[in-house]
Amino acid sequence: MTDNNDDKTHGAAGKKTLTLKPLGVQQGTVRQDMGRGRTKAVVVETRKRRPIRPEDEKPIVAAPPVVQKAPDVRQAPVQQPVRQTPQPQAQQPRPQENRPRVGVVLNQLSAGEIDARRRALAEAQIRDAEDAKRRAAEEERRQVEEAARLKLEQEEAARLAAEEAARTPAEREAEKVAVEAAQAAEAEAALAAAAIAARRAEQARPQSATKTATPAAVPEAAARGRKVNTEEEENRPARGNAAPIRGKVVRPEPAKAPARPKTEEERRKGKLTLTAALDDDGNPRGRSMAAMRRRQEKFRRSQMQETREKVLREVVLPETISIQELSQRMSERAVDVIKYLMKEGQMMKPGDIIDADLAELIAGEFGHTVKRVSESDVEEGIFNVTDDDGELVSRPPIVTIMGHVDHGKTSLLDAIRQTSVVSGEAGGITQHIGAYQVEQNGQKITFIDTPGHAAFTAMRARGAQATDIAILVVAADDSVMPQTIESISHAKAAGVPIIVAINKIDKHEADPQKVRMQLLQHEVFVESMGGEVLDVEVSAKNRVNLDKLLEAILLQAEILDLKANPNRTAEGVVVEAELDRGRGAVATVLVQKGTLAPGQIIVAGDQWGRVRALVNDKGEHVKAAGPATPVEILGLSGTPLAGDKFAVVENESRAREISEYRQRLTRDKAVARASGQRGSLEQMMSQLQNTGLKEFPLVIKGDVQGSIEAIIGALDKLGTDEVRARIVHSGAGGITESDISLAESSNAAIIGFNVRANVQARQASERAGIEIRYYNIIYDLVDDVKAAMSGLLSPERRETFLGNAEILEVFNITKTGKVAGCRVIEGKVERGAGVRLVRDNVVIHEGKLKTLKRFKDEVSDVPMGQECGMAFENYEDIRAGDTIECFRVEHITRTL
Repeated sequence: MTDNNDDKTHGAAGKKTLTLKPLGVQQGTVRQDMGRGRTKAVVVETRKRRPIRPEDEKPIVAAPPVVQKAPDVRQAPVQQPVRQTPQPQAQQPRPQENRPRVGVVLNQLSAGEIDARRRALAEAQIRDAEDAKRRAAEEERRQVEEAARLKLEQEEAARLAAEEAARTPAEREAEKVAVEAAQAAEAEAALAAAAIAARRAEQARPQSATKTATPAAVPEAAARGRKVNTEEEENRPARGNAAPIRGKVVRPEPAKAPARPKTEEERRKGKLTLTAALDDDGNPRGRSMAAMRRRQEKFRRSQMQETREKVLREVVLPETISIQELSQRMSERAVDVIKYLMKEGQMMKPGDIIDADLAELIAGEFGHTVKRVSESDVEEGIFNVTDDDGELVSRPPIVTIMGHVDHGKTSLLDAIRQTSVVSGEAGGITQHIGAYQVEQNGQKITFIDTPGHAAFTAMRARGAQATDIAILVVAADDSVMPQTIESISHAKAAGVPIIVAINKIDKHEADPQKVRMQLLQHEVFVESMGGEVLDVEVSAKNRVNLDKLLEAILLQAEILDLKANPNRTAEGVVVEAELDRGRGAVATVLVQKGTLAPGQIIVAGDQWGRVRALVNDKGEHVKAAGPATPVEILGLSGTPLAGDKFAVVENESRAREISEYRQRLTRDKAVARASGQRGSLEQMMSQLQNTGLKEFPLVIKGDVQGSIEAIIGALDKLGTDEVRARIVHSGAGGITESDISLAESSNAAIIGFNVRANVQARQASERAGIEIRYYNIIYDLVDDVKAAMSGLLSPERRETFLGNAEILEVFNITKTGKVAGCRVIEGKVERGAGVRLVRDNVVIHEGKLKTLKRFKDEVSDVPMGQECGMAFENYEDIRAGDTIECFRVEHITRTL
């Protein structure tokens, strides 16, 4: 320690070093607690203030420093240096003996230090005032909250009291009975537990000490058990006793206040939330009365070993079902079903799918009854709904015009409708099926026009199926033709009456009687020939006898007595379908039963939708379409197939379910057909090697579904055992970029029938180098595809015999090899032709001649009777007596 008036330093013993020490500095050492029982020695310095003012020059004498022991870390805090606060001048100094003994000597303060201390004091006073204000505000807020809480408790108590007063005596009695039942159940459970404990205790005793327990001993045993437990609890050390753990003091935890029990009204009030599930202290609420009763019932059954009675159910089984779903419908464990299958030798998992037969066997084994249902049951109640006879009213007849191509069917219909449909058809032939309605003498007649070309057989068959009367149009100058005979067959198969319209009687070469005679050969007996079939001679060009034809139709309809129920949901058939660029999917339908209106939800084939608009054959929007009315429907999700049935359903979910079921059926059929055609890779290779089958891939896009169907049918007929057309994709609508990508990946040709490609598709086809062929007449399309498929046929190899030569002698010539000296005995021998070496009537070698000489000159051919020299290419095994056969091979191009 250094004095202010002394410049000598008292350091370590025996070592005196001259050093400079700061003036007015005093040092001390304290022990600082570092935690976990560790301490650290810290050096503390205090500085002596220099006197500035005269009144401050009086030194303040401090007590000499006291050397203290190392403080106890458990009791003494860290000793910090004490800084002296400046006092005002008028204040008297405190007595010397009352000052703390800090062991330092304070120096005089400067004016700046005094000002700084005054500012610090003022700031401390301001902070104290602010803290006091904040504490006062917090106390006021707490008081307000306490008052609000008390008010809420009073309101809640008042509400509960009002509810209690409003309760009827019956409700109070019921609650009292419920509480008594719960208490009785708890007492019964306690008695059962005590009985079990007593029985276990008797079993644990030695056989000699075993005595029969009386019923009175059971409560005593229970009481003894409770007493022992109470004594054990008293002998245990209390949780509040502090026990040191590794040198630390563990303070006792405060005991939790008992939770206030909730009333029945509070426990059952409101939905179950986290706040409602916990009580005021955060503990989970108690079990409900029903849960307690279920627990007691379960405990009673386990004690009495009571088996629950098995419930037998009626299990609804679809065509396929998973084991997990089957077990749930039977209310059985999936493990039990798996065990049964394992006993039967089948290792399966709960997620495996089984068929209805196996599911029925499993359900019968578990004692349940089975009700089999099919996926097709989703269509029940939609089609073929029986109508009440009292609701049936007369409806217009549906007439289909059929016959051979170019016999005037569409022209006759145009003359009746006073329109010109035939002028809009490409090539003057009908390639679409159309439905129209005309009115005659106040009665309506619905006409269906079908194509007469051979490729449209399916269209004619659909027209005959959806019709009531068939008009067979036969040209008087052409008589009966193949499609006429086919139309007669379709009408007879559909069971509809026929009216023969002998057209083109205005021509000078017309012979109606010849037509009637030829119809007799096909069992069509007209009235003039003693039959029952009506026949009318008409001229569509000159509009002759059209009224007679319409009267014959109405007469036949009156005989048929056609009726339908217009007050039911609509049902009918799709006549034609197309994809319009501006309107989307458009389906031409024929309503057969009920009334169709916009806004209804329909299912047509595997497509569904809400009817957005109904358009008749004149292009007018209508509000409803009754029985036998042809209309166009807008709003379907896609284009259905021509010939599909449609019906109105009650909601979208039912429509979507039926549509998905039908799409799944279509997809399964396509997969089965593809798998049947494709087979394994070995089968495909062997088929190509054995039969040499070649395919001509095509992507076909058309304007309507009926045309596409006719094109595919016509191309299928072109196929042979060597080459056939493979339809990669077909659909209604324009050619898109996806069609180009599909054609590029499958190396297929693209055909557009009455459709065009958009800009993106044309650009993609140019980049890919794929040609798009457009057609509007089916004749030209079939002819071009036939010519292209003919190019895939291997040319026919035709062999022409030239002559035979006999080998007389064999010469071995240097640099040439063996040369046969021959005489031509039949025909002639030509150089460059094919030759065969025949020995004993067996072909030994087939190849070409290397040289053909007569004497020493090369010649092109040698006639019969002359001798020559011949040598084979790459073959020298020739002998005298062999025969050389000469022939010419020609390859001829084949056509389909």
